[in-house]
Amino acid sequence: MKNDNQRIVITGIGLTSPLGNNLAELREGLLTGKSGIVHTEIRHMGVVAAGLCKFDETKHQPKKMRKRGTRAGAISIYCTKEALIDSKIDFDGVDKNRVGVYLGITEHGNVETENEIHDLYNTHNKDVSFWSHHHNPRTVANNPAGEVTLNMGITGPHYTIGAACAAGNLGIIQGAQQLLLDEVDLAFAGGVSESTETFGIFAAFKAQGALGHHEDPPLATRPLDKDRNGIVVSEGGAVYVLERLSDAKKRGAHIYAEIVGYHSNSDATDFVLPNTERQIECMQFAMKKAGLEASDIDIVSMHATGTNQGDIQECQAVAQVFGNSKNTYVNATKGFIGHAMGAAGALELAGNIPSFTDGYVHPCKKIENLDPECAIPNLVNGEKVAHDSKYILNNSFGMLGINSSLIVKKFAQ
Repeated sequence: MKNDNQRIVITGIGLTSPLGNNLAELREGLLTGKSGIVHTEIRHMGVVAAGLCKFDETKHQPKKMRKRGTRAGAISIYCTKEALIDSKIDFDGVDKNRVGVYLGITEHGNVETENEIHDLYNTHNKDVSFWSHHHNPRTVANNPAGEVTLNMGITGPHYTIGAACAAGNLGIIQGAQQLLLDEVDLAFAGGVSESTETFGIFAAFKAQGALGHHEDPPLATRPLDKDRNGIVVSEGGAVYVLERLSDAKKRGAHIYAEIVGYHSNSDATDFVLPNTERQIECMQFAMKKAGLEASDIDIVSMHATGTNQGDIQECQAVAQVFGNSKNTYVNATKGFIGHAMGAAGALELAGNIPSFTDGYVHPCKKIENLDPECAIPNLVNGEKVAHDSKYILNNSFGMLGINSSLIVKKFAQ
């Protein structure tokens, strides 16, 4: 049995999402079936469906620093500061050398880079002397996590985890591992994405035939529906305060959940198409590490992007692992908020964690025409289900075949 120094718990959650800027707002939206998808105008693309976040960028940083930094950095700072407030940690008394920041990302800095290129060609007649001297620190890989350390005076380690759309899970996993290795005493961990303010990602998905669209924007994202036509790009972030249970107990912290298992692997088969067998292995290894059987899992949170093959392959994997488990419910979140890329896994886990206290499994957005190839047992479709949940398995998969499964447990002494 693990001692309290070997158990990692979540004691704070800060987020911004297309359904709101805190956990209560996100959870209410998921339980009531609210959509966060709207139409917005994107340069070179026209009107597209997207999941946008509306939070105060300067609530936790001065305007001067925001102007110098990035949208991804602003999301990171907002979520981290909100997580810290939620945790009720006396941060002034914390040794900043023992604090780490681990944030999963897909891409970042694209927003500012595209704006600079636009101005270079349309305003400055290709005179590069007008190119921003802030470009390099905005686009280096560690920027979102680095902006957090600058804002909060954190002198411990910081870096981003580039793990495509599995990044939100991997950020949390990295934070847990660093605590277990005794590299830090406190970890801010999760995932962020600024994707909706860059035209490039919309253009790429459209070129692939994978950009969700509909005249009614909430219907542009329809995971598992036979009439789905692709991904709706969203932005957002979710950052968790992670601590060893021993430290959380010392300060009488509120504990949301305990991290009990995780695994990551690679398909090694295709740039974008998933591999069912590797997804099955990822879930099975995560459960093995947690000492659990499929029947122990109460909620499987699917990645479920709304692409044709992606949904089918994952449904096959989930059905293979959990099809005979009568008490395992399956849900998905992207029908409500779209695909928040590097933030997806962290946001989707956050949306499910309140099930430990409110006693419900949130549904998928109502699937009117369920694809027969996505019909899996105990899929929660359209209406919440009352259930006493103790374990959640959160799936996040990404391009280049990176897979992640993260398991959290309702806290018990």
